[in-house]
Amino acid sequence: MEIGGIPIPTPLALAPMAGVTDSAFRQLCRELGAGLTYTELVSAKALCYQDKKSRQLLRLAPGESPACAQIFGSDVSCMAEAAQIAAGASGAAFIDINMGCPVGKVVRSGDGAALMRDPDKALRIAEAVVKASPIPVTVKMRLGWDSGSINAVELGLALEQAGIAALAVHGRTRVQMYGGRANWEVIRRVKEAVSIPVIANGDIFSPQDAVRILRTTGADMAMIGRGAFGDPWLFQRSLAALEGREIPPRPPLADRCDLAVRHIQLAAERQGERTAVLAARRHYAWYLKGVPHGSYYKEQLVHMETLEDVYRVTAGIKRDLRDPQEDTV
Repeated sequence: MEIGGIPIPTPLALAPMAGVTDSAFRQLCRELGAGLTYTELVSAKALCYQDKKSRQLLRLAPGESPACAQIFGSDVSCMAEAAQIAAGASGAAFIDINMGCPVGKVVRSGDGAALMRDPDKALRIAEAVVKASPIPVTVKMRLGWDSGSINAVELGLALEQAGIAALAVHGRTRVQMYGGRANWEVIRRVKEAVSIPVIANGDIFSPQDAVRILRTTGADMAMIGRGAFGDPWLFQRSLAALEGREIPPRPPLADRCDLAVRHIQLAAERQGERTAVLAARRHYAWYLKGVPHGSYYKEQLVHMETLEDVYRVTAGIKRDLRDPQEDTV
């Protein structure tokens, strides 16, 4: 498939998630089959005020193409300016407008999913960003604000008219946050209504889920979010399922630990050792998901401060823990 004339190599996207999808994690997911990745959401105001940390979030990983630089905000002129800045600073193929973030501090400012409550402003922002951006513009949104105001179909049609090149739709309302079940049926209605590519997001935790969401919604791509926590192999396995190949098992625990270490090393090269290791504490715990008797080492993870700590804890995990799926009968 293509978005704005740009080929996307696989029908799988990694969702943008603040504090999770840094360039190191995105690089691993790309290597394992993600065809499209997004930067963490970046404040348009921060970009307009020349905030250096925000610009750093826009840096892409080696070989991370095509990718989206995602910006959020509700000031029309600032969003247009930020799109130009983000395009130049990132080298991304697309600018993505965040209309889906449900976090309180974001929506209280009228940003993210709050734009679903103000479709006129959402449309003005889309028109301004499309006009200003030198690259195609996409939108990531939710179904609506709450169950009584689901407007994804109507807004999707309006955004298409405004020149948006693709829509990613998370099958929940803002009020749902990440609870309950994603409503894939509404995503299907969006896909049927618009002629631009649609990316379906919500409740993909297994390769079979990736197959089902595309079959149910008719969407062009499946977007994986929380299912990839500690499991970037979900892209590799989902791609196999979509292509009708045998689905490979998750790697053994030792290999998962090795990738966790590589993840942290890549982040340390780009962010500095201490920052990367502190951020990696929860990432590494996700890599141990489902491993019995891992509580001792999960406690050790929260005290890591250096790469030497990472190597020490990893050696202990490999020595003392075993994943039951590795046992043979």
